[in-house]
Amino acid sequence: MSTATKTLRRDAQRNRERIVSSARTLFARDGVDVSVDDITHEAGVGMGTLYRHFPTKEALIDGVLEDAFDDLVGLAEEAAAAEDAWAGFTGFLEHALAQHAANRGLKDMLATHDPARERAQAMRERIRPLVERMIERAQAEGALRPDVTVEDVPLVFWSASRVIETTEAVAPELWRRYLGLLLDGLRAEAATPLPAPPLTRAQWAKAARRRAS
Repeated sequence: MSTATKTLRRDAQRNRERIVSSARTLFARDGVDVSVDDITHEAGVGMGTLYRHFPTKEALIDGVLEDAFDDLVGLAEEAAAAEDAWAGFTGFLEHALAQHAANRGLKDMLATHDPARERAQAMRERIRPLVERMIERAQAEGALRPDVTVEDVPLVFWSASRVIETTEAVAPELWRRYLGLLLDGLRAEAATPLPAPPLTRAQWAKAARRRAS
């Protein structure tokens, strides 16, 4: 391989790293709707350079958030296998919401149900059986109220995410207080009959699409 070719490859790799670094910063701060113009300006590269590495914005989002997706799945795997099932379940909620609070882009992708965003959908499909396992184990342990279903968990994220959005500028840790209130309501020892049944999976999917629209 010639010296010129090696230099070109190093330059291309540096440009890719600049794009990913800039996109990661902007997605975390402003969400995935940030423009590619802003990303290229932050990275100091041209639009053509960006599209040589990432032919679509969806490919860029997937590339930037891949590590965050993998971390979230890893958290779910650890929580589902935790010796203390209640601690595993509640710890997963806390750590996942901490990632939401720190990374607006991740929160945006978890909220979306756009079929084009296949990686986010694939991550949800990987996490769902792990959350089911957390719930089953915590209920068998007698810690989690018996009428909680896997369809209840996204509602925790939806409501806590709203608290994060509303209070992040004035009290960025307030979501932890709200999560504590929610978790007390999920404890078996405090359970009282719920006035409505849980969502079915079809109802949840319809509600999620309406929320994302």
